[in-house]
Amino acid sequence: MGTYTLKSIGLKTDYMTIVREMDDGYVVRIVRDQDGYTDVKTDYMSKTLFDSCVRTGYITKVDEPEARLAANA
Repeated sequence: MGTYTLKSIGLKTDYMTIVREMDDGYVVRIVRDQDGYTDVKTDYMSKTLFDSCVRTGYITKVDEPEARLAANA
């Protein structure tokens, strides 16, 4: 699977982890820092949207050791 950073405004670091791959997309968990508390959402993302986000730089894959730290935060 994999963990990705989301392009954010300011100093925020938001993460998205692929939970499950499906034929036409992914189930993802998005972790956002919202003014001092963590907002966690699970959602579906089509492969077309995912590929577009990678291509435009909206999401960027992170190395696994860093991803584990982010997931435990």
